[in-house]
Amino acid sequence: MKSFWLIEGQGHLAGRLASICAKELLNGNKIIIVKAEKIEISGKHIRNKLKFLVKSKKRTNTNPKRGPFHFHSPSQIFWKMVRGMLPHKTKKGTSALMKLKVFEGLPEPFNRMKKFIIPSALRVSRLLTGRKYSILGEIANQIGWTRKNIIDSIVWNRNIESKLFYNQKVNSLKKKTANYNAKVSFISNLMNLNFQ
Repeated sequence: MKSFWLIEGQGHLAGRLASICAKELLNGNKIIIVKAEKIEISGKHIRNKLKFLVKSKKRTNTNPKRGPFHFHSPSQIFWKMVRGMLPHKTKKGTSALMKLKVFEGLPEPFNRMKKFIIPSALRVSRLLTGRKYSILGEIANQIGWTRKNIIDSIVWNRNIESKLFYNQKVNSLKKKTANYNAKVSFISNLMNLNFQ
């Protein structure tokens, strides 16, 4: 059994991913979801946005501080989706929910680890081509999430750093192969001269 599953949320449908996560959490697996802002929802963007806006108006009439609490960040929205699929008021459901972690972007320890996808929850394998879909991060940004620009800048900087690292690696490999080829040609010339 693995210590945890590291799943990249990009390209997955929210409900299908949440249901698979809920099932695995109840089986005792730990799950970490990264790139929660890239999780997708089927349906037009404006329709899904209006659903969230209608839901956000529901509150306790006498004292709104008592709930229901409406989250704005994609990680918390997805966490709440999974919570709705778990018996979270029982001990088993609470312990299962404690094993779920959801993050926007790629935090530092996870950017060097191998990330997995769930093929049965991918949008490209589930939705017909041409069907409308919306991205959770864009909806969250329009209903009150304020950290989208920060996450985008971090991802952009990391992409530039990884591109520079890759170019340096390719250049060093070219130098090594050039040195190796020079040595091989030198040795073959010596062999042709019968120098041993």
